[in-house]
Amino acid sequence: MKKKVIFMLINMNVGGTEKALLNMTAEMPTADYDITILMLEKYGGFLGSIPSHVHVEYLQEYPAIKEELNKPPKTAALNLINRGKFGKGIAFSIIVLLSKLTKNKSIFFRYLLKNVPELKNEYDVAIAYAGPMDFISYFVAMKIKAKERVQWIHFDITKVGFDNRFAARIYKQFDKIFVVSKEGKKKFINLFPQFEDKVESFPNKMSRELVLKMADEGPGFEDNFNGVRILTVGRLSKEKGQDLAIRALAKLKKAGFNVRWYCVGEGSARAEYQGLIKEYEVENEFILLGATPNPYPFMRQCDIYVQPSRHEGYCITLAEAKCFNKPIVSTDFTGAREQLKDGEIGIIVKYDENQMIRTLQQIISDETIRELFHKRLQRGKLS
Repeated sequence: MKKKVIFMLINMNVGGTEKALLNMTAEMPTADYDITILMLEKYGGFLGSIPSHVHVEYLQEYPAIKEELNKPPKTAALNLINRGKFGKGIAFSIIVLLSKLTKNKSIFFRYLLKNVPELKNEYDVAIAYAGPMDFISYFVAMKIKAKERVQWIHFDITKVGFDNRFAARIYKQFDKIFVVSKEGKKKFINLFPQFEDKVESFPNKMSRELVLKMADEGPGFEDNFNGVRILTVGRLSKEKGQDLAIRALAKLKKAGFNVRWYCVGEGSARAEYQGLIKEYEVENEFILLGATPNPYPFMRQCDIYVQPSRHEGYCITLAEAKCFNKPIVSTDFTGAREQLKDGEIGIIVKYDENQMIRTLQQIISDETIRELFHKRLQRGKLS
């Protein structure tokens, strides 16, 4: 009999976490697994990439609670009152206050989900995979009937807003906790030694064959630039560090290097980064390409791949970049040293503008270094 598995996340936005889920579900044998993906909303550039054998469901009640879940409580309460829902606005405010006073977020989630029934189906495994993690963790623990529950952690819990008190409560409901890097696992156990027996490292899945196949299916760069192309792939957000890249490029330009830096991805920091691009006068050199489900033609055609993240859990784009035998520069985030052996197939730097610039100047100027990295990667020395 097939094992029934359900993954829950916010949507199928174009991102590393969602891509990792697609890779994993594609590899799970259809003869052994009946897979469901439950999303909060029908949204994202990867919706069309979900394998046909995977069932897709949406939390129908989410639109009714989205504002109260995601907006600042004061704003959400005032919006309810302004729409004539005075009683609901007052009740919402009281619940938020009670949740804060008792330092128990479950009170808030219980209120939001009071009219949401448990899912009808029962599963062998229910997985809180990604999204607004506290809410999804609570939903999987309290609203899905399952023989086994798994919490998946894709980020560095010491670098993002993480509610330790809530996690300590809700993770008692989970049988397994998967963290996407060994270093991330160590950090988790340091914070939650009581869960050590439940925790395992489980790196994100990446299909080299699929990556190389998709690299042949898109046009890639179309600007006829004849200098050095640097590429970064990732959501436009502070944690991904594109602001460091903009400042570094400005100094490379000032030093006379014929370079363009391209970013594949979209996100909330676009307007901020556009402002920085203008401020540093690199409008013609720092190119925001937007999001695409297939960044691999750009990876194949670039000269250097750079991952300038402030923090990561397991960077799947870094793993993908290694498929194309190009020099790689990465900041020293959680998991980076598990993916790159510094000085062997790439260079790991601190999150430091000057160190990034010196490293790139060295790689751009020294063809011997570029060729050495290329040969090592070509020989299959991928870590």
